[in-house]
Amino acid sequence: MFNKPSPATIPTMYFIGVTTGQSSIMKMFPLWAKELGIDACIKGIDLPVHADPEDYRAAAQFIKSDPLSMGALVTTHKIDMYKAASDLFDYIDPYAQMFGELSSISKLDGKFCAHAKDPITCGMALYAFIPKNYWKNCCGEVCILGAGGSALSISAYLAGKKHGENTPSHIHMDNRSAPRLAEAVRILGSLDVPMSFHLCKTPELNDRVVGALPERSLVVNATGLGKDRPGSPITDKCIFPKNGIIWELNYRGSLEFMAQAERQKSDRNLFIEDGWTYFIYGWTQVIAEVFHTDISGERLRACDRIARQARGQKRSLL
Repeated sequence: MFNKPSPATIPTMYFIGVTTGQSSIMKMFPLWAKELGIDACIKGIDLPVHADPEDYRAAAQFIKSDPLSMGALVTTHKIDMYKAASDLFDYIDPYAQMFGELSSISKLDGKFCAHAKDPITCGMALYAFIPKNYWKNCCGEVCILGAGGSALSISAYLAGKKHGENTPSHIHMDNRSAPRLAEAVRILGSLDVPMSFHLCKTPELNDRVVGALPERSLVVNATGLGKDRPGSPITDKCIFPKNGIIWELNYRGSLEFMAQAERQKSDRNLFIEDGWTYFIYGWTQVIAEVFHTDISGERLRACDRIARQARGQKRSLL
């Protein structure tokens, strides 16, 4: 049930998620805000997965009507929020309309705005660790576990015409929900890269798809399992592609999928990446939208340095 926050007394950005208090952004945002010269605070709004549509509408309406509530980042609920509350927005960007999701809520010139940032930020994060011309130089495929907003965005980005010949030879999408998979077919069916959509109601069925991938393929956990909910979309018997790239979109939680990959890292010569860089790009781009400021170049690198220092991480991908 949506617990309506008190009216904001200073400019406030919200994080609409499931377990927002556990997110690193709660410690990171004040540091970033100080660096960026933004006088604002952040508050979490927790809703259960697939909450009542009226709760999504109430959350959106509160932000819309409260003068000092500047906007929000939405995670986990991106598709549900769009379905329940899209009519409340004065402007919806083309990506949000195409994918039927929203990850950014903001206000501009009296208009209440919704944006889908994943199609942009997933590409930024992905090509921060995948070698240049990777797909052009190999015959690897892609298997995306999940069919939510991030999964759709990654598929569309990888298959984008702007990449020319540097696209995967095949993209597989696995999901346990037939209606959601059918929606993915509708949205992505016209991509130039060949796609296969697999209804996998059990982890064992995901194992089969992953196990059949050729060498140097990319496997992505876009299900959310291992973050707000424990578990993994595959079993411990799943065999990852040799010399493959494994991308766990989560950076916190129980991370069972990532642990499964780590156990095969040496034998299968895997490169494993978590969702931290995705987190950095995702948040900075939405903050930029909410507060109408530019976060690129040195300002982005400063946010990265602050985040890495807070996390005790030395490697920078930005």
